[in-house]
Amino acid sequence: MNRRRTLAVLAATSTVLLVCTQAQAAQGGSAPADARPSLAGMRILLSNDDSMQMARPNASDGKGLYEARRALCAAGADVVVMAPWANQSGAGTSATSGGQLTVQRRAALPAGYGNDCSGAPSGGAVYGVCKGAGPCGPSTPSATPADTVRLGVGGGLAAKAGWKDGPDLVVTGSNYGPNVASVVNESGTVGAALAAIDEGVPAVALNSSYDPAVTDSLEVADHTYRKTAEYGAEFIAGLRARDLFTTEYVVNVNYPHHAEGQRPRGTAWTSVGTQKLVKLRYTAQGDTFAVGGELCAPDAPDCRPETKRHPDFALLQRGYVTVTPISPDRTHDGRETVGLERFVRGGR
Repeated sequence: MNRRRTLAVLAATSTVLLVCTQAQAAQGGSAPADARPSLAGMRILLSNDDSMQMARPNASDGKGLYEARRALCAAGADVVVMAPWANQSGAGTSATSGGQLTVQRRAALPAGYGNDCSGAPSGGAVYGVCKGAGPCGPSTPSATPADTVRLGVGGGLAAKAGWKDGPDLVVTGSNYGPNVASVVNESGTVGAALAAIDEGVPAVALNSSYDPAVTDSLEVADHTYRKTAEYGAEFIAGLRARDLFTTEYVVNVNYPHHAEGQRPRGTAWTSVGTQKLVKLRYTAQGDTFAVGGELCAPDAPDCRPETKRHPDFALLQRGYVTVTPISPDRTHDGRETVGLERFVRGGR
C-alpha cells in the first residue's frame, strides 16, 4: 500500500472502529432492532473457500457460508451464493485461465437454512461452481474461490440473477478458522475478496475462529459461526451507512472463539502479523510425497516469529475481533530495500 493509501486508511481508522463498536452493541442486544443499519436493497455476492456443500459431519465445508447468508438476508440484503463446488481451502488467489466453468444451482439446501432468503428478490439462490462443461458431480474438479467471484462479477450474476450492473458488495466466508498472520497468504477466503476488488467491487472477508485452548482437534463451534455472521452483517451495514466501501483494500474480519453466551473483549484495528502459524511436512513415498501440516509451536526454530507490535493473531487469541485492511499491492516500501534500490538504479 503506498503512502497516500496508507494515510487514507489511517484517517478512516476511528470511523471504522466506531462501526465495529456499534456492530458489537447491536449484536449484544443493546440497540433496538429498528435503530440498526439496514442492508435493504443491497445486492451481495457471497462466496467462500470451504465450498457450498456443508456435507461433512462437522459442517466445516460450508456452515459459515450458510450462517452468513442467513444473517445478510435477515438484514435486508439480496444474496446470491456462487461458491466453489468442493473445498478449496488454501487456494489463495489462484484462478482458472482457460477451459470451461459450470454454475450449478443447488435445489435442496442444508437443513435449517432453506427459507432464510425466501423473501429476497433472487430467492437466495445458491450455486456451486466446478470446472468443465458439467454437470458437477462428486469427482468433478472445483473452481477456485477467485474463479467464483470473477465469474459472478464477469457475467455469472447477470445470466443467473439478472444483475446487469451488480453486485454492490462481495462477502466471503465465514471461513472455517481464522485468516491471520502467515495464513492470509494462502487463504482462499481472502483471495476471493482480493479478486473482487480487482474487478472493481468492494469486499469484506469474514472468518470464524477455533478454540485456541484446543490444539488436537481444530473445530469451530456452531455459536461462533452464528455470532460471526451476525456481527458481520451489522458491521457491513455500518460501513454502508458511512459510505466506507472501497476497492482500495479488502476488509478482513476475524471473530474470536468464546464460550456460548459470552462476548468478545472488543474490536482491534490490526495489521497482518508476520508470525508463521502452520508448517507443512512432505513425506517421500517413492516419487510421491504425502503433504501434511501442523501448528507451529511457540519459538520453534523453523517457524518465523512475530515482529509487529499489534498483530492480528495475538489480539485474536486474546479475545478481540480483529479488523485488518489487506491491499493487493505487494510492493515492499521500507528501509530494507535501500541497498537493492541503489544496486538497481546505479549498478553498485
